[in-house]
Amino acid sequence: MCLGVPGKIVALDPDSESMPMGKVSFGGIVKEVCLAYTPEAQLGDYVIVHVGFALSIVDEAEAQQVFAYLREMDELTELQVEQPE
Repeated sequence: MCLGVPGKIVALDPDSESMPMGKVSFGGIVKEVCLAYTPEAQLGDYVIVHVGFALSIVDEAEAQQVFAYLREMDELTELQVEQPE
């Protein structure tokens, strides 16, 4: 099963002219994401991301509700990068 996860755009890369990119925070975990499919996305917007691509823009309330569901299922821990020992 594929799962799109909401995240908040915290930075836009002004140097990525051919492929718009940005930094997206997933509950504090920041990843680089391609914004080509959501060209209207702005700093502070929430987007649904799947395999590194933002697929749609969602409002903050919907994003927070999805985070609540993921916490209930304990799925947010899977998004965290394991720290080397």
